[in-house]
Amino acid sequence: MARVRYGARTEAEIVAARTASSRLPAIWSTGVVAVWESDPDAVAAVLPPPLKPTGRPLVRANISRVALPGYPLGAGSVAVAAEHGGVVGWYPLVMPMTHERALIGGREVFGEPKKLGDVRVERDGLVVRASLARHGIAFVEVRGAVGGALPLPEPTRRTDFYFKFLPAVDGSGFEADPVLVHCVRNEKVRKLESVTGDVVLRESMYDPVADLPVHAVVEITIGEKTTDQQGRVMERVSAQALLPYIHQRYDDPAQVLDGPPEGSA
Repeated sequence: MARVRYGARTEAEIVAARTASSRLPAIWSTGVVAVWESDPDAVAAVLPPPLKPTGRPLVRANISRVALPGYPLGAGSVAVAAEHGGVVGWYPLVMPMTHERALIGGREVFGEPKKLGDVRVERDGLVVRASLARHGIAFVEVRGAVGGALPLPEPTRRTDFYFKFLPAVDGSGFEADPVLVHCVRNEKVRKLESVTGDVVLRESMYDPVADLPVHAVVEITIGEKTTDQQGRVMERVSAQALLPYIHQRYDDPAQVLDGPPEGSA
């Protein structure tokens, strides 16, 4: 009988797949990063407990084109500065990806708020335009002119905060208490240039980052970098405390509360 591909994998196949994924070469991306100072009350309002605001209400948009073997990937995020347990990092609100493979792993393993979207990084000489779009709306656009080269930073570590949870089958909340994940990224940069420009936020009911207005642009850069990441569960968090925020993960907030149809067995 021909092999049934939905059938069980052998132990050797499982080990081979795990080994292959652990030996990926360094993957470089070209990306635009914009950081701006926003309204402190707005930044505090989007942080689920136990995350807390930092001393400065910063928002960070990262818009990248990743040189994956075989096909390019557009990857982006919009995150706010946050603190947990003495660690200062970033809490991403939305992470558009252009391919499903990049979306699934991050959501299911780390709890990343990834969604399919359109991510573009375009450069024509010294002119740069980068955008994050979903449902036909470019809700973040960074435009500007490239200035001079910047000194290359030393390898750095950055922490992102995620909440990993499983919605309950009956629509009542969660199957178990959610967990707070610290995802540590080790980042190396091989090229970095300054950009003089602006950040445009457009209204979108699906991705309302326009609620985090640009009060002052802190910096805009374009560069080439590679990162690796490791996640760690730091603590279980209150389901009731997180429940008011889970609409951040979904285009339709009612979706996570969908239970079985009335009268179904």
